[in-house]
Amino acid sequence: MAQEFVETKIKGDKVVLFIKPTCSYCVMAKDVLSKYKFKPGHLEYIDISGRSDMSSLQDYFLEITGARTVPRVFIGKECVGGGSDVAEMDKSGKLKEMMQSIGALQ
Repeated sequence: MAQEFVETKIKGDKVVLFIKPTCSYCVMAKDVLSKYKFKPGHLEYIDISGRSDMSSLQDYFLEITGARTVPRVFIGKECVGGGSDVAEMDKSGKLKEMMQSIGALQ
């Protein structure tokens, strides 16, 4: 079920963050992304903290991304890591490049 849920959420033209609201790295990632203008429906935050399958979602993240931690940030179908990874990519310009390449930005 966790796999199906994640697979239905990550799409080729979307930026998706799996987050927990109390997590400082999740806040960091959201702050970085808030600087960009997304096309409607191309940015989604998914709060996993209240979900009954939270643990299996995090196990699945470990399997496909190498880490259980949140945020897990997907640009298209590719996981680019967590909060500090997104901040680094923003500084280098790679974040904008990747988001433009999937057509997520206005």
